[in-house]
Amino acid sequence: MTDLDRSRFSYAEKLSRAGLGKAGAAHGQLRVWIDRWKAEASPAEPHRHHLQAAGDDFALDLTVASEKPPVIHGQGGVSRKGASLEQASHYYSLTRLATSGTITVAGESLAVTGSSWMDHEFGSGDLGANQVGWDWFSIQLDNRTEVMLYRLRLADGTIDPASSGSLIFPDGRVQALSASDVRVETLESWTSRLSGARYPARWKIAIPSADLRLEVTPELADQELLTTRSTQVTYWEGAARIAGTQRGIPLTGAGYVELTGYAERFRQRL
Repeated sequence: MTDLDRSRFSYAEKLSRAGLGKAGAAHGQLRVWIDRWKAEASPAEPHRHHLQAAGDDFALDLTVASEKPPVIHGQGGVSRKGASLEQASHYYSLTRLATSGTITVAGESLAVTGSSWMDHEFGSGDLGANQVGWDWFSIQLDNRTEVMLYRLRLADGTIDPASSGSLIFPDGRVQALSASDVRVETLESWTSRLSGARYPARWKIAIPSADLRLEVTPELADQELLTTRSTQVTYWEGAARIAGTQRGIPLTGAGYVELTGYAERFRQRL
């Protein structure tokens, strides 16, 4: 991607404190904000969220409404992240959110509709001493099935057995996936000229128990983020398109991928 191509796409980041009301969270309802960025829901409609944010050359004003119950990942509300007891979190997702509103780019407002995904994870543990980062996938298929996968990478290049995921059926039922339930093959790679990191860039994913076979392709090769103004982590995350089959029936869909620990071992800085 050239500099001209990259300039068409933007991201923004913020870091602030609760002092003077510049950032904060309300009690008893969803209302969080940082400056003029906010996410909120009224007590009367807790499953409908209003999102607002703006960068230098873009802004969004969206309403999202959950079409499925929350998905609690892991076993008994505990999502394992390693062998130690402290390597765990409480992790839930809203995997299909009907979305509408406006996105403004370079002063032009566009009406948009679509489907979104929300993740929230509670935990304070860092990666284990032998873990360097993770590959995370969220996938929405056009048959209203969703998939969440995370693969924790070890220093020797293998995958931690604690890696797992969830398969969410159209009716909202959830099947927990262990590391051995999923096969992931990297088909291509991409090297960042900014950080020098070499990232996987296209994948085959198979879940044999569901006879599900997918190919995940980034919408753009260069979706690397250098968050020098906030978390100071260099990583890759962005949109992907999905194609594949389930029980021989062709499928398409949309996805999102997060890749950490390729530019440097991931370390929590906050």
